[in-house]
Amino acid sequence: MRGCGIRGLGVAIPPVRLTNYDLEKMVETSDEWIVERTGIRERRLATPELATSDLAVQASLMALEDAGMTPEDVDLVIVASASPDMFFPATACLVQARIGATRAAGFDMEIGCTGFVYALVVGSQLVKSGLYDNVLVVGAETLSRVINWKDRNTCVLFGDGAGAAVLCPVEEGRGIIGSHLGADGSGADLLKLPAGGSRLPASHETVDAGLHYVHMDGKAVFKFAVKSMNSAVQIVLNQCGKTPQDIDLLIPHQANLRIIDSACQYLGIPRDKVMINIDRYGNTSSASVPIALWEAVKGGRVSPGDFLVLVAFGAGLSWGSVAITW
Repeated sequence: MRGCGIRGLGVAIPPVRLTNYDLEKMVETSDEWIVERTGIRERRLATPELATSDLAVQASLMALEDAGMTPEDVDLVIVASASPDMFFPATACLVQARIGATRAAGFDMEIGCTGFVYALVVGSQLVKSGLYDNVLVVGAETLSRVINWKDRNTCVLFGDGAGAAVLCPVEEGRGIIGSHLGADGSGADLLKLPAGGSRLPASHETVDAGLHYVHMDGKAVFKFAVKSMNSAVQIVLNQCGKTPQDIDLLIPHQANLRIIDSACQYLGIPRDKVMINIDRYGNTSSASVPIALWEAVKGGRVSPGDFLVLVAFGAGLSWGSVAITW
């Protein structure tokens, strides 16, 4: 199998800033309480006319420009999202049409905050196998549309945004050199959006009960996140014959600063080798890792030959990691 690497990156950062001080006026909370427990100071929200596909299109076009490619070069579009425009058609098909990727197939992946990592692994395998040459992978969210803004345990956490990566063939031994995916459906009830599907179709009762908003057992998810992130990083390191000390930059899902710090302590990785932007964006779910990767690359924190590890965890419960030689 040939190698597969990231040739271009793009993001879409919504214009509206919602700070912790703004939230103080909406729910019983405070900037100090939010920062101490999560590390978040502000998050970005999509304006009313923007849907998930709109952000995905913006990020995709930026990534293609960064890669020096046109939409006609794309063979496949994969969109990871927990907040798609609608159940069907796939958001990937909407993006494919909007950007003009007329030759491309498209499908969605819905595995919560782990979505981009899952999509990256699947897309890279299709490139490595030779089935496709150029795969566009997008993580995009407008979670603000499914958040209960009266629930301080969830409304302080999430933000909107999108990130995209263009995958292409590279020389063997470069690009994505290791990956690990995992899931444990026995924890599905810990983080979910209960209603709107076939189990609980939309009704006056489900709307009145607030079942169309994100529901989360914060303490249980925190424990799962710490354990899964540590193990996912270690597993992909073992695949590559590497140790935590070999990591030039760790790019974790930006869910909670305490989770990231716990992983650093467990793995023995100093903070200066970890990409952290949760303070400015909050938890953007499947968009979290690609936005952080884009900021790291464009900010000069990544050089050719660097060894990177991407890791995420989320609803499912699910987790995943990717090792990259840049």
